[in-house]
Amino acid sequence: MTALPSPQRLASLCAPATQGIALEIVAETGSTNADLLARAPQLQQATLLWAQRQTAGKGRAGRAWHTPPGSALTFSLAWKFNLPLQGLLGLPLAVGVVIAEALRTFGVEAHLKWPNDILKDEGKLAGILIETVVEKSGPTATWAVIGVGINIAQASALSAQAGRAVVAASELAHEPERVMAALLDGFAQALPVFEQRGFAAFVETWNALDAYAGQAVNILDQGKVLHSGQAAGVDDSGRLLLDTVQGRITIAAGDVSLRIRED
Repeated sequence: MTALPSPQRLASLCAPATQGIALEIVAETGSTNADLLARAPQLQQATLLWAQRQTAGKGRAGRAWHTPPGSALTFSLAWKFNLPLQGLLGLPLAVGVVIAEALRTFGVEAHLKWPNDILKDEGKLAGILIETVVEKSGPTATWAVIGVGINIAQASALSAQAGRAVVAASELAHEPERVMAALLDGFAQALPVFEQRGFAAFVETWNALDAYAGQAVNILDQGKVLHSGQAAGVDDSGRLLLDTVQGRITIAAGDVSLRIRED
């Protein structure tokens, strides 16, 4: 059995600003998101839960996402924002910026796909699922549990599971603790900025990393085409901008998916 990554080594690789995050690493769990959501009311500080294997993980729209050992970096980060729930608008996109920029420091050409995917070579490399718990003490504090899965091996098996093209960044498999440290450093810097300035602080970088910028796309909902046009980035609240024959429209986050149009 492969040895678990060491929390002590992970802590030693992180920047000083990251030292306030509690680090937990487990061999297996059902879902890191579910675990931290259940514990959020009792948490005293930001907490990372990194699992080597998830048996009941879930993706966007409740899709199952199971990760065999060694196939992905799967973790959740519980972070308390002194914001009401509506103040977290655009957080998944800001998290995407953090992940893409961290992966690029390891030579991974990561790009972003609205609303919450990270792509490499036009295939899905990583996904984000954020769930929230509003503090009972008042409506101005919200725990966000940021779930992330980054594929580092067995892309063909993951493609079959997801029913779509999935890619892996195998170069990340050799130094997972360094990758995780870079991600945590990015979160420790970016999430306080998000709390103060919202997604507007990230929109320029998101648009620079947009995988579909200027491309013809369809907006789909459960396989049905709702809109067609040219992708024009996102606005300050994280809504997709779409240039259609009728003019520019905005698409709100939700179950809508973005696909390259097939003419």
